[in-house]
Amino acid sequence: MTKPLPEVTPNTWTFLRDAMIKPTGFREYDARWKYPEEINLPGMTALGLGLGTQMRRRGIAPVIAVGNDYRDYSLAIKNALILGLMQAGIQVKDIGPALSPMAYFAQFHLDVPAVAMVTASHNPNGWTGVKMGFERPLTHGPDEMSELRDIVLNGEGQPHEGGSYEFVDGVKEAYIDDLVGDFKVSRPLKVVCATGNGTASAFAPEVFERMGVEVVPSHNRLDYTFPNYNPNPEAMEMLHDMADSVKSSGADMALGFDGDGDRCGVVDDEGEEIFADKVGVIMARDLAKLYPNSTFVADVKSTGLFASDPELQAHGVKADYWKTGHSHMKRRVKEINALAGFEKSGHYFLAEPIGRGYDCGMRVAVEICKLMDRNPDKSMSDLRKALPKTWSTPTMSPYAADTEKYDILKRLVDKLVAKSEAGETFAGRNIKEVVTVNGARVILDNGSWGLVRASSNTPNLVVVCESSESEEEMRAIFADIDAVIRTEPGVGDYDQTI
Repeated sequence: MTKPLPEVTPNTWTFLRDAMIKPTGFREYDARWKYPEEINLPGMTALGLGLGTQMRRRGIAPVIAVGNDYRDYSLAIKNALILGLMQAGIQVKDIGPALSPMAYFAQFHLDVPAVAMVTASHNPNGWTGVKMGFERPLTHGPDEMSELRDIVLNGEGQPHEGGSYEFVDGVKEAYIDDLVGDFKVSRPLKVVCATGNGTASAFAPEVFERMGVEVVPSHNRLDYTFPNYNPNPEAMEMLHDMADSVKSSGADMALGFDGDGDRCGVVDDEGEEIFADKVGVIMARDLAKLYPNSTFVADVKSTGLFASDPELQAHGVKADYWKTGHSHMKRRVKEINALAGFEKSGHYFLAEPIGRGYDCGMRVAVEICKLMDRNPDKSMSDLRKALPKTWSTPTMSPYAADTEKYDILKRLVDKLVAKSEAGETFAGRNIKEVVTVNGARVILDNGSWGLVRASSNTPNLVVVCESSESEEEMRAIFADIDAVIRTEPGVGDYDQTI
């Protein structure tokens, strides 16, 4: 295989003949490009050949499940990827249009070791990409992505005999059966089902109806032009639309799903958006009663309540704060045998005996309906209000160049650890510990905290602060962490502040 070209120029002879891949598309956990500006179809075939070569180098059995999301160009991209996989001698099991978690499910259902899901996730139209993994329920992390990038960009893909293709029908039906089983709600439950016309439109309404839930449709018609908004339950546009639907319909809550169905967003019966980490605490409280002494993993951007909530403590829960990113979180949940992992972005990882350990927005929806069924005298707003009150900043992102941000972060971590070791105070309180698994999370003696880390995807640092006491303390934590950040001249302005 020859090396792919780094620049893509549409409407040229070479564009239709030669593999072209922009190197920056290889991310920390998956691959994403603008199509066709940053990758062409021969480039996707080169990626497939590289992925198949990586499988063979690692001694993975040469069988893979492949799916695609519902975008008008995803089928062509999947077919180009499949061609490369077959060139590498891989037996392809094509499961057709799918959610990412349906593709992960297919690894178990078809008993195959590997998966490749063609999806741009929650990115707007014009983007494509691949989520892939070899060790179920895990997906590629930084090491695997770096290895794949080098194989592809250095032209090291090796053709091999034995490639084959099979279209496998019935996986969608098996996936929904696996999600719902014979569960039916025993209380009346009315849910706004928000899918933003994305792939989840083909799944979520049926999942709710199977459970006996009354569905209030919200943009549930498949339409890859996304005529209303881009399906992303972190985006305020989608959340506000969900809240409006709750208020106009009198629903018990709204559940919304992103473009490939691996995330779930929640709006309660009062039209209040509940951020994903707080939904995680609500779910953890409920699960802790069923499975006392469990371990829950939370990413470092998430609320401190996983560690400080008295109700979780009463049930012997252990909180483990870990690196942000769905690949890191999945790996950590499996590594320490946690019951579940919760990420502030809305990825939840529910492990055995609840789920299979991968992030699945549909599984979260089913478990939230079960939670509501176990609490028939409570509304979702009751469960929200029952949480200890905290004051938190939005996720703030001061500029730091991609080429400098990790060096800047290392110096900031060293400075914050030195403050702790010197016995200095932070926002007028003693520092309990500094967690350094992903940047620095400075935890105070009352459970309040401030975080600085590097963004995995953009030229920024990430700053989040939370107080268990007051808005005043939250602002004081931000002021103290910002004072340390400002010692670095390479850090620019914030995208937003408090």
